[in-house]
Amino acid sequence: MVMTDPIADMLTRIRNAVQNGAPEVVMGSSTAKVAIAEVLKREGFITQFAVTKAKPADSLTIELKYGANGEKVISSIRRMSRPGRRIYKGVGDMEPVLNNMGIAVVSTPKGVLSDRECRSQNVGGEVLCTIW
Repeated sequence: MVMTDPIADMLTRIRNAVQNGAPEVVMGSSTAKVAIAEVLKREGFITQFAVTKAKPADSLTIELKYGANGEKVISSIRRMSRPGRRIYKGVGDMEPVLNNMGIAVVSTPKGVLSDRECRSQNVGGEVLCTIW
């Protein structure tokens, strides 16, 4: 089976793992997935991630983050731009996600950034997903 949207697959794996209370999730690695994981780590939605080199393909392991009593840090994760419908926003058009309780992950000319980082660096781009 050919996967047409690997980022949507990544987000679905994370969403399912959080719903099941899994400590980590493992998936195939790519440059885009690692960049999204870096944003999630910087913004405090995951504990850490690691890329394992293997044949035939590398794997990405994401360690999920939970509160002191097992509360889910990620309550919603939603794909915005997709292969059939790309969504681009300028820096002036980016509204805060859930009154700055969540983030939008944006692919910009300066790399993959959160919407907060986009506003501070004054750059827009393709809105990949929203997380809160």
